[in-house]
Amino acid sequence: MATADSTRRDARALRALRRPHNWVQLAKFLVVGATGYGVNLVVYTLLLERAGVHYLLAAACSFLVAVTNNYTLNRLWTFRRQRAGVAYQGARFLVVALVALVANLACLQLLVALGTGKILAQAIAIVLVTPLNFVGNKLWSFRLR
Repeated sequence: MATADSTRRDARALRALRRPHNWVQLAKFLVVGATGYGVNLVVYTLLLERAGVHYLLAAACSFLVAVTNNYTLNRLWTFRRQRAGVAYQGARFLVVALVALVANLACLQLLVALGTGKILAQAIAIVLVTPLNFVGNKLWSFRLR
C-alpha cells in the first residue's frame, strides 16, 4: 500500500521528468562529466604508468583533480541558477563526490580483481557511479535552500 508521502514523491518525480529544464541540466552535467572523465583518465594513466603509483591511490588522486574541474564547471554552467555560497555548495559537492569516490574505488577494485585491465576498469567504474553523482548533486549539492 502506497503512503501519502510516497505518492507525493512519485508525482513530484513525474513532474520533474516532464520539465525540459531538467533534461537540459542533465545534458550539461554529462558534458561537464565528460571533461572530468577525460581529466580523470589522463591523470590516472599518467600516475599509473609514468609515476608507478598504485592504482587505487592513482584513482584517488585523479579523482581530486577531476572533481575540482567538475565542481567549477557545474557551478558556473550546469547549476548556475542554483548557486549558493562557494563554501556551502563546495562542501556539499565534496561530500557527494567522496561517496562517489568510495563507490568508484569499490567498482575499480572489483573489476581489477575480476581481471579487467586497470585503465579499462577505471573507465568503467567512472561510468557506473555517474548516476549516483548526478542525483546527489542535483538533489543536494546544488539544491536551492
